[in-house]
Amino acid sequence: MNIRLAAAALVLGFTLPLTLAAQESPVDPGDYIEVSMIKVEDGHSLAYATYLAGNWRKAQDYSVTQGWITSYEIWTNQYPRDGEADIWLITHVPNLPDAAEAERRDREYIAYMQQTLAEQEAASGQRAEYRRLAGSMLLREQVWAK
Repeated sequence: MNIRLAAAALVLGFTLPLTLAAQESPVDPGDYIEVSMIKVEDGHSLAYATYLAGNWRKAQDYSVTQGWITSYEIWTNQYPRDGEADIWLITHVPNLPDAAEAERRDREYIAYMQQTLAEQEAASGQRAEYRRLAGSMLLREQVWAK
């Protein structure tokens, strides 16, 4: 009996301060922010901008209407140094889906875009001729606690 009481006290001793600290935090977790860093080959900025204004925007707008993302942005690096991205594609995601939800979304997306997975991969391969993914990040916004 004393061992159980001691174990319970030990657990409470560790978890209670964490719970209180979480309640006293001045910030709460907000959206996830997905950042894709894109490097565009010289002379292909217009081609990539045309893609972004077409299929990429269509896909993002659809994702907003489905509630999968809350917003998206395109940022350009006006003075990129050697090795830095030219463009950042930023997407605000309210929550990350589990595997089953991600698969369901993929099926809906493919149907909406009216392209097979093979066609989407082929199009991505064509864009690889003039742009490449230089990196990506998943950030978590911190918002002021209420």
